[in-house]
Amino acid sequence: MKYFTLEELCASDTARRRGIDNRPSAAVCTRLTQLIEQLLDPVRTAWGGPITVNSGYRSPALNHAVGGASTSQHLKGEAADISVGSPAENKRLFAKIVELQKTGRIAFDQLIDESGYRWIHLSYRPTANRSQVLHL
Repeated sequence: MKYFTLEELCASDTARRRGIDNRPSAAVCTRLTQLIEQLLDPVRTAWGGPITVNSGYRSPALNHAVGGASTSQHLKGEAADISVGSPAENKRLFAKIVELQKTGRIAFDQLIDESGYRWIHLSYRPTANRSQVLHL
């Protein structure tokens, strides 16, 4: 893991404020490591600059506290919400991620533009990635 850490993907201000235990299981750590190695680090390398993780792993209690979907990939350690600072820059990063996928340099399950590029949701599954590109 070159740019991202498990600690970074499990950090949560909401969990800290509310006293929620957000420690992942060993299985979740394995999936988070795959997310970093197969997707986040290659995207960061191609982008050439810092990428901030706004939300990574969420325990069931944390996911409930933030209003996450009960089927969220964040619960499994398969997703991260990321940003490079502004909607305009996030839109550029989104296009870069699509380009990386189309040229076979990465595989993803979902790439989602959230709320006009306020952040980008990016997920990876160990098998059967769907390559879904969505705008919500």
